[in-house]
Amino acid sequence: MSKALRRTGPDLRPACARDEEEMTVKMFLLLVVFWPALAGLGLFFLPAARGDRRLRGNLMCIALGLEILLVLALCFAQGPQHMLLLEMTPTLRIELCIDGIGSIFAVVMSSMWLLSAVFALSYMDHDPNERFYQVFYMAVLSALLGQCYAGSMVTLYVFYEMMTLLSVPMVVHERTPQAVSAGIKYLVYSVFGAMLGLLGIFFFHHYLGTVTFTPGGVPLSGDVPEGLLLITFMVLIGFGTKAGMFPMHGWLPTAHPVAPAPASAVLSGVITKAGVLAVLRVIYFLVGADTLRGTWVQEGFLTLTLITVFMGSMLAFREPLLKKRLAYSTVSQVSYVLFGLGLMAPTGFSGAMLHVVAHAVTKGALFLCAGAIIHQTGKTYVRELRGIGKQMPVTTWCFTIASLGLIGIPPTGGFVSKWQLATGSLTEGPGALAIVGPVVLIVSALLTAAYLLPVTIHGFFPGDDYDYASLENKEAGRRMTAPMILLSAAALLTGILAQPLMQAVAAASASIF
Repeated sequence: MSKALRRTGPDLRPACARDEEEMTVKMFLLLVVFWPALAGLGLFFLPAARGDRRLRGNLMCIALGLEILLVLALCFAQGPQHMLLLEMTPTLRIELCIDGIGSIFAVVMSSMWLLSAVFALSYMDHDPNERFYQVFYMAVLSALLGQCYAGSMVTLYVFYEMMTLLSVPMVVHERTPQAVSAGIKYLVYSVFGAMLGLLGIFFFHHYLGTVTFTPGGVPLSGDVPEGLLLITFMVLIGFGTKAGMFPMHGWLPTAHPVAPAPASAVLSGVITKAGVLAVLRVIYFLVGADTLRGTWVQEGFLTLTLITVFMGSMLAFREPLLKKRLAYSTVSQVSYVLFGLGLMAPTGFSGAMLHVVAHAVTKGALFLCAGAIIHQTGKTYVRELRGIGKQMPVTTWCFTIASLGLIGIPPTGGFVSKWQLATGSLTEGPGALAIVGPVVLIVSALLTAAYLLPVTIHGFFPGDDYDYASLENKEAGRRMTAPMILLSAAALLTGILAQPLMQAVAAASASIF
């Protein structure tokens, strides 16, 4: 969490010193946000010969490693909390904010981006369109980081739309008819959802007098207008589109399977969190949890998240295609996070933030494992994976550990986050939803086990009639296995070392409760 947020008392330094520090932090923040896009643009113009392709991939990973260091350094930078970059009109202001919530998202996003990039070094080694993938891959990270540090609804909307438009080429990268169709569907859904967010800007300014993010929300005088509640509900559905929330979830199981595995990993583990972050900002930094708690908006939003949790798990259980099964799983698991945010109370919020991290690492690992299996064997259906544990033991073990994390088996991070969510629902949930919530979460966890663990069971124990004589080692190389191993280890460490993470979340959220 930024030291700037912990500074108390009046600033007695000369005005020139404060201005100089503000300018330094502002320039550093701009570097953090736009460095990936600038690096990606530079990489695009490097020569495309085979030897230089590998150099370009290595340079991309170095640039992303530097980005992580910049993000971490910004967490401890001293300086102003809010920074105005551009004032188009008195109400249309592009402003950035350094806070603990945005910093947590930024660290998760930049870390996942690096690991997926390392995986892509081998996965996309012979891809003729690799350069185009890399430049958009880096540009999307810049848009995501801009959203992490957005200081107002206007800024968030600008970066949110940029992220949507720049991520479409990642979906259509294979340029097959299925990929193009999925890309169009992704774009239509995302733009419609974002339009609801744009509509919210106008009405939020009308009802609240500002769209600048304020910890805890903008205080209201008098009764809560029904129009504000209605527009808030519409905006939550709009931004919930990116998170795959019912009824706007249809793009996700279509887009993820057709994208390359490294893109699927970040689409599922990271880009869906852009919708989560937007929902978080609206509830806790604009309208205010105190304003929404106990209203029909909270009950309606929680109901939609629970429908999504159950529906996504059921669809994943019925899906035979591996990557599409994981995509439906994302529909379910990201709504765990939205459910925690919808509780609008400390324990639920803590569970939601913990699940942001747990889902990112587990689902990233699962998609990379699926990508490695497809890359090495060409097998895409779950029924074809019998004996895969004998051919690709490292990959299958990573898949197993990540599966346990997604199910919520101790001592993984998924267990800690789901424990917090269930506890928060029972103690902080409204009415009957306080009981219904944990029941749905448990049923979903059982379904998650039912659609993930058969891959492990049949992979390691194919049966006596399996042709063991024809087995050959299909394990991927180190550049593909290393990210999977690290993410699987992270699935365990986020549970074993959950206490420091919970303390970071508590410190980051102290200003909103």
